[in-house]
Amino acid sequence: MTTNKTLRNFRIVLWVLVAVAAIGATWLYIYRPPQRPLGLNGQSFALNSTKGGVFTEKDLVGTPTLLFFGYTFCPDVCPTTLAETMAWRSELGLTPEDLRIVFVTVDPERDTLDMVKDYVEAFDPSVIGLVGDEAATAQVKTAFGVFSEKAGDVESEYYLVNHTALTFLIDRAGAFQGTVAYEEARDTALAKVKRLVER
Repeated sequence: MTTNKTLRNFRIVLWVLVAVAAIGATWLYIYRPPQRPLGLNGQSFALNSTKGGVFTEKDLVGTPTLLFFGYTFCPDVCPTTLAETMAWRSELGLTPEDLRIVFVTVDPERDTLDMVKDYVEAFDPSVIGLVGDEAATAQVKTAFGVFSEKAGDVESEYYLVNHTALTFLIDRAGAFQGTVAYEEARDTALAKVKRLVER
């Protein structure tokens, strides 16, 4: 009888400790988010910019940034994401100096610097496009924990590319502050972007 009561009390204490740990971990994640994207290994990167020169991880410092990965032949996710990021910036009354938008191609086989420049600037001249060769693209994908692979008719020039469809939120210190998922609710996305800029 005593043994059963002691065991029951011990289990209650254990469950209370588990609940406290879970609440604490959730609080830390919300109020002190990871300083870098999940999966980021601290690796540096260097890509050619449509604005001229080379863009590295050090260039993320100074201006809050919405950064996402895609490719110019993308039929839906990429143009939608570009349009949404532009809309968020406009709705919040922000300028390119307040919030920078950066597009990184995951398709260096087809996407040249000129193609990416024409693509992003069709949405807005302020958008920065980044292009690298196969090695540089692999490096930046690893740095952000991004996945991509050819899909569809991979032997033809009309292949598709499956890729991570997240917009990374980088603050003015160059630190990761979260993500916006593809087709995330507008109000939620706007709140995240507003918080990013106000940090």
